[in-house]
Amino acid sequence: MTKYKLSAIALALMTSVPALAAGQADSKGFVEDSSLDLFLRNAYMNRDYKHGADDKVEWGQSAVLTFKSGFTQGVVGFGVDAFGQYAVRLDSGRGRAGAGGIDFFMIDNNGDVEKDVAHAGAAFKARFSNTVLSYGDQQPALPVLSHDNSRLLPEAYTGTMITSNEIDGLTVHAGRFHAQHRKSDEGRDSGGLKSIEVLGGSYQFSDNFRAALYASDVEDRLKRQYANLNYVLPMDQNDTLTLDFSGYRTKQDKDWDGSGDRNNLWSLSANYATGPHDFTVAYQRSSGDTGYNYGFYQNQGAVGDGGTTIWVANSFWSDFNAEDERSWQFGYGHDFTQYGIPGLSYNFAYIYGTDINDGTGRGSGSEREIFNQLKYVVQSGAAKDMSIRLRSSFLRVSNNASAYNDDGNEVRIFVDFPMNIL
Repeated sequence: MTKYKLSAIALALMTSVPALAAGQADSKGFVEDSSLDLFLRNAYMNRDYKHGADDKVEWGQSAVLTFKSGFTQGVVGFGVDAFGQYAVRLDSGRGRAGAGGIDFFMIDNNGDVEKDVAHAGAAFKARFSNTVLSYGDQQPALPVLSHDNSRLLPEAYTGTMITSNEIDGLTVHAGRFHAQHRKSDEGRDSGGLKSIEVLGGSYQFSDNFRAALYASDVEDRLKRQYANLNYVLPMDQNDTLTLDFSGYRTKQDKDWDGSGDRNNLWSLSANYATGPHDFTVAYQRSSGDTGYNYGFYQNQGAVGDGGTTIWVANSFWSDFNAEDERSWQFGYGHDFTQYGIPGLSYNFAYIYGTDINDGTGRGSGSEREIFNQLKYVVQSGAAKDMSIRLRSSFLRVSNNASAYNDDGNEVRIFVDFPMNIL
């Protein structure tokens, strides 16, 4: 797990929606604490599949407008969060769209790719002390329910969430969601979710040590638990060694898979950061009766618990989550600030997986991926905070694991521009 992935997971655990102020006693008012943000994204993804499979390409431009109010003053404060999002297709005609792993625009019943997609939603919220109750359209970022914002538009879920910070260092979440808005189509429940219940929390024991424990119950699909331990060891000259353990235990419903299969997926990683460099080594293990299943949409036979609900070390283009798979990673990251180019960073990872059981009885298979990402964030001027991200992955899979995964080359080009309007 490279340093940028460790940072993203840590940030998500500490800032899971809805965002909290210091507490209701510090509320300045509905308008005074409100914000209005615009987020623009131009995204291009190209997957060059091998062995005669059709290549997939999608390109689009999106805009997401997000309003977050403050809370009214008083013992109990009230507020509202709302968003509106729109995306237009720039490329990916008939035959080039439809890859589940891209999913910018949905293909309609006539086989045509949607030209655009729009969606809006809102959530009402109430706060007492340091506890917030919210109901409506939300974008949860929890290890057992993590909405996907890695494509053109983000997913959203409709339901109720309680987020509590009554004890210093402890964040607790409890929620139930009954609808999923897919990222590539309109409609409040375009994903066909029955329901998902989540419960858990994270605790910051000290400045250096954090732990998290979560559970979910996805109706008619599975029950899942997650645990995380993260320790940062400060060293000389501002160097750090970060140790991270993440693990899932899953029990699938017999009515869904016919046998009630189980899976255990866990990873252990170490990241050493020194100056502009950081180095990562990681080991990941999948065991049980099946691989780790997550994400996508229930009306297409999948789990529906969020497209990024896999918070483990070796999740890149491939998740290295097949039945019985073991995988190792070496990662390297570089920050070019000290060379006079602040905002420029580079990340590399090589991941190798073995012991894959793809269910065909052809023996243990293997896969390997080479990941590269170059990112630049504009530091000043009218385009401040705009980022350009170039990412590529080269994935190769042995023939006796082809029922689980297949060879391909992937290129992603993302240009993101966040703007604070209010």
